[in-house]
Amino acid sequence: MKKCLSLCSWFALGLWLGAPSSGAAAEVRPNVVLVLIDDLGYGDLGCYGNTRHRTPHLDRLAAEGIRFTDFHSNGAVCSPTRAALLTGQYPQRSGIEAAIGFTLTEGVPLEKTTIAELLAPAGYRCGIFGKWHVGHVTRFGPNAQGFHESHCSNNNPDYHSHVSRDGNVDWWKNQHLADEPGYLTDLVTRYSVRFIRENRAQPFFLYVPQLGVHFPYQGPGDPPHRTTGRAWNGDDRYGPLPKSQYSRAYREMLEAVDASVGEIAATLDELGLRENTLILVCSDNGTYSWVGSNGPLRGQKGDLHEGGHRVPAFANWRGRIAPGRVTSATALTMDLLPTLLAISGAPRPSGLRLDGVDLSGVLLRDELLAPRPLFWRDADQRAVRRGPWKLVTRTAQTELFNLTDDVGEKNDLAAGHSELVRELKGELAAWELAVGSPVKSR
Repeated sequence: MKKCLSLCSWFALGLWLGAPSSGAAAEVRPNVVLVLIDDLGYGDLGCYGNTRHRTPHLDRLAAEGIRFTDFHSNGAVCSPTRAALLTGQYPQRSGIEAAIGFTLTEGVPLEKTTIAELLAPAGYRCGIFGKWHVGHVTRFGPNAQGFHESHCSNNNPDYHSHVSRDGNVDWWKNQHLADEPGYLTDLVTRYSVRFIRENRAQPFFLYVPQLGVHFPYQGPGDPPHRTTGRAWNGDDRYGPLPKSQYSRAYREMLEAVDASVGEIAATLDELGLRENTLILVCSDNGTYSWVGSNGPLRGQKGDLHEGGHRVPAFANWRGRIAPGRVTSATALTMDLLPTLLAISGAPRPSGLRLDGVDLSGVLLRDELLAPRPLFWRDADQRAVRRGPWKLVTRTAQTELFNLTDDVGEKNDLAAGHSELVRELKGELAAWELAVGSPVKSR
C-alpha cells in the first residue's frame, strides 16, 4: 500500500511541478521545523502566563507569530499524540491510545502513511532528533516510516546515562544503538543544528520531539541516576532527586529546552532561512500538576479533562505569519499533517484517509475552521467536544461542561441538559464505531 501511495505521490508531484509558474507552485518549498515538547503544561510558558519559568526563546517565537489558546493533543499521554502527528489520523486508527512500553511488538503500523513519507517524495529531506515513542526503532522506527536520518530514543531514558526504565541504553542512530556522552537535550540540539546546516540548500522537514520535560527530573547539572541491568519502574523512575527538588529540576529542564529551540532558530537566522521556514511548537499532553503548571485547567497528564490535553501551541513564519496574533481556533495534533501538506505543496494521495484538517487558513489568513466534533479515548475515559460543549465520561460518571463559560470544568451541567448529553453520547458512539477498537501491531 505504501509503495502504491508513493508512486501516486510522485505522479502528482510531477503534475504539480509542471504546472504554470503562479501561486504556490512558483514559490520555493518552505522548510518546516516541528518541535514537540514532552509533558509541557498549558501554563508552563511565559507566553501563557507563567512567571516562574524563564522561556525567552519560546516566548519570542510565540510573540512574533500566532499563538493558540484552544489547541489540543490527541492523547493525554505520549504515544497516541505522536501517532496522530505522524499520520494525521485519530491514534485509534493505528491501535495506539496508551503509552507504548518496552516492547518490540507495538508501534504505528508500517502500512500507515506518515508525514515524512508524504514530504520526502516532494523533495524534502526528513530528519528526527529526540524521542520517537511510537514503536521500537529496530522495527517501527523513523527509517521505516519515511525519515532519512534520526538520532532518537524509544522512550524516556536518563538524561545523562541514557538508560531507559527497562535497564537498557536507549539512544539510537537510525536503527542502531549509538550511545555517546552528553545531556540529551544538548544532543538533540547538536544534531538538529547539524541537520539544518547540511540540508540548507534543499527543503527539509526537521521533527524535534524534545525529551524534556518528561521525567526523570534531571537538570543539566544534576547527577546521572539509572544504570543498566535492572528496571526503574518504582518511584526511582522519576530520577535521583528528592521530591522537593522535582520542580527545580523541571524548571531547569524547560530552560534547557528553551535554549535548544533558541539555538535552532538562531541557526536558521544565521543561514538566512527564517523567511522560508515555518516553525511549529506544541506539546504532546499536559503536565503533572505537582511538578508543572496546567494554568487554570482541571486535571493533568493522563486525564481527559482539559489539563490532560489542552496544550501550548504556536507557529512562527517570518514574513508570512503576522506577529502578535492569538487565535481561539480549536485544533488538534492530527491537524498538523494536512496543514503541512497544504503549506508545502506536497500532493495528497487520493486513497489517503485523514481525520485532521488544514490549519493553513488560520495561520496565514485568519480564516475560521468549519465546525466539527472532536473525540478522545483513553482506557475507560471518553470525551467529545462540540463547539463550547464538552462531555466527559468515565465508567459510570458523565459530566458536561460549557468551556466558554467554564474552561476550568468546575460546573457539571449534565443534569440540566439531558438531551444534549444524549446527542453527544450518540456522536461518541458513532465515532467509536468508525475508528474501531485498538488493534495491536503484529
